Amino acid sequence: MKTVQPQQAVAANTAGTTTSFKVLGGISVAHMMNDMIQSVLLAIYPMLKGTFDLSFAQIGLITLTYQLAASLLQPWVGLYTDKRPLPFSLAIGMGFTLTGLLLLSVAPSYLYLLLAAVLVGTGSSIFHPEASRVARMASGNRHGLAQSLFQVGGNVGSALGPLLAALLIIPHGQGSVAWFSLAALIGMVVLFQIGRWYAGNQALLTRKPRKGVDLAVLSRRRVLITLGLLGMLIFSKYFYLASLSSYFTFYLIERFALSVQSAQLYLFLFLASVAVGTVAGGPIGDRIGRKVVIWGSILGVAPFTLLLPHADLFWTGVLVVIIGLVLASAFSAIVVYAQELVPGRVGLIAGLFFGFAFGMGGIGAAVLGYLADTTSIVFVYQLCAFLPLLGIVALWLPDLERRTRQATPVTEPSTE
Repeated sequence: MKTVQPQQAVAANTAGTTTSFKVLGGISVAHMMNDMIQSVLLAIYPMLKGTFDLSFAQIGLITLTYQLAASLLQPWVGLYTDKRPLPFSLAIGMGFTLTGLLLLSVAPSYLYLLLAAVLVGTGSSIFHPEASRVARMASGNRHGLAQSLFQVGGNVGSALGPLLAALLIIPHGQGSVAWFSLAALIGMVVLFQIGRWYAGNQALLTRKPRKGVDLAVLSRRRVLITLGLLGMLIFSKYFYLASLSSYFTFYLIERFALSVQSAQLYLFLFLASVAVGTVAGGPIGDRIGRKVVIWGSILGVAPFTLLLPHADLFWTGVLVVIIGLVLASAFSAIVVYAQELVPGRVGLIAGLFFGFAFGMGGIGAAVLGYLADTTSIVFVYQLCAFLPLLGIVALWLPDLERRTRQATPVTEPSTE
């Protein structure tokens, strides 16, 4: 006589082999709201510079403050939640972001701008490790696809921020920032529902690799060296991205005499291409291997970054689209690669890499702001053009995925 499994056990077993696109869609939407709010802060820098009479160094310090708050806490959040998952911390993190956004809309001085940046950064540090864990839980072992879908939400939000800032904030002033609190409230509602799913599916935190793939077992020393190489790649990628996200509008205004709104449309063009590139990176990494994607996306973008400082306005638009498409595919592949390198530490690795990426972006913004004050914004782009050449270190990454010749072909899980 057959034994009937309890309904919950059947559901958990089915969820373990099925990619949950509803959950991935929800966490992606929340990521979009989170990163849209963050990019609004970056997009209104020209307005804040005029309103508070800020230097480029002070602009860089705002980014540094935000990025440090967003980076330093993330590994600790990830390490703690690896041992004690906190499903509803996602909504709490968005609450910090909401508070920072409201403060930004009424900040009377530079110190309040820094405090608002700290609150927005703290919300990010709580959100990203747990949200990355949810994406992996809902992946159905299609980890690259899941991370890409999660990441593309953030990229779409980052792209929408400058566009909405140009349309809604720049014409109406600092107080109109408060309207974006509606996005934070929507994000909190979505994340509360995600938290309920997370709480009921914690068995998915331990899942075996998909059939036909053996993960290479490396020594502790090799793992640490590999993490160091990945850190160099993150440095290269996010130092360069800091030059575009924080200063691209200033570069266009100085070099081509564009208006603030026109310059922000070019920034939107770049960030939109980043969103498209992110979608491709994860699934391609699932199929051909993450090392190839990492190597090709960072080193492969170097010819275009080297051309950018010498291009006219038309070709500048073309080049930033190519740069966004190619460079964006790396991060999802790096995160999944690192999670497979250090199995069982999903939150810690997500916190480390999201945190390190934010930290590099913040330090890059501060350093490049000081450099722009002492030289010129054009010189900054000439110098940063060489950063993607560091992508050569990806050649020394070990190949983690070893597909056995006799293994059963990989069967993609069904989708909802």
